[in-house]
Amino acid sequence: LITVWRRQRRFAMAMLRTFGLARSSMERGICEECRHLQEAMEKENGEPFDPVSLLNNAVANIICQIVFGKRFDYSDQNFQRMLKSLTEMLYDAFPALMKRLPGPHNGIFCHCKSLEASIRREIERHKLNLDPSNPQDYIDTFLIEEKQNTRGDHGFEEGNLALCCLDLFLAGSETTSKTLQWGLIYLIKNPHIQRECSHETKAEIDRVIGQTRPPTMADRPNLPYTDAVIHEIQRMGNIVPLNGLRAAAKDTTLGGYFIPKGTSVMANLTSVLFDKTEWETPDTFNPAHFLNAEGKFVRKEAFLPFSAGKRACLGEGLARMELFLFFISLFQKFCFSTLHGAELSTEGIIGATRTPFPFKVYANTR
Repeated sequence: LITVWRRQRRFAMAMLRTFGLARSSMERGICEECRHLQEAMEKENGEPFDPVSLLNNAVANIICQIVFGKRFDYSDQNFQRMLKSLTEMLYDAFPALMKRLPGPHNGIFCHCKSLEASIRREIERHKLNLDPSNPQDYIDTFLIEEKQNTRGDHGFEEGNLALCCLDLFLAGSETTSKTLQWGLIYLIKNPHIQRECSHETKAEIDRVIGQTRPPTMADRPNLPYTDAVIHEIQRMGNIVPLNGLRAAAKDTTLGGYFIPKGTSVMANLTSVLFDKTEWETPDTFNPAHFLNAEGKFVRKEAFLPFSAGKRACLGEGLARMELFLFFISLFQKFCFSTLHGAELSTEGIIGATRTPFPFKVYANTR
């Protein structure tokens, strides 16, 4: 099982590089999705709206480009069914109704089957159009590997393909969308920081090309304050507080405690992201955590929202690209605020991820 996991992880990382980070077309694809997201927000005509569904649409479409080789229109019914199943699965992952076993939380299995069925339909579509000499996405490449590895000892079989695609959607869409949601909340609660981000971005892009140019990853070194804000959103957002369940591979002593081989271990990422010995004001939203005295961006060893080690998030590079481009494009275009008199909560709802309480925003064009 370890060998299969290792082979599948290497394969997934290679596919993310091939169809994601290594392709300038991926950056263009994210920028194009940013444009669709901007247009969807403009259609709200300055009225208050719940941003969650729009952010989910945009982020999920990035994974769709890598896995399916295409994006979906936000009004596509199949796409919306997939996203609904995905959202409900994660909402039910650690349900409050567990004490009523068996109970309604078992709906998670129905949602999982529904999403898996949608993925299987895409797999069948890929089989019909497969060109072994010119794979277009993750599914194409997996199907080619399946033909070449007839023993199936590395996990390249159709049943596993659907599950691997499911994993990519679970890990690659919800977490990034949640981070964007927390970003809106923290920047609405700190309008002076929102103004500073907008000013820095506008000044830099105006200086290089002009007001109509979309952002690129090449802008990142020239936007240290904005980069620091994005990192602070990830730290305070604390999307996966307890990481995933692990097991000790051998007898281990850690911090004076003996952990026998096979013991289940869950890493508390909250403890490092809010460590008082690592952060000057751990419980306060403060982008200065990531800036030196000259205002240059600095990396921190205690910044571990993607975890660490062999099982760290394999989509970290893609997520960083998405967060940077989505944030820049949104705050380049809009000034965000919330309902008059409303107090946005920074307390989260704990499920598979840490989710903001429902909120509404105004997106006014700058």
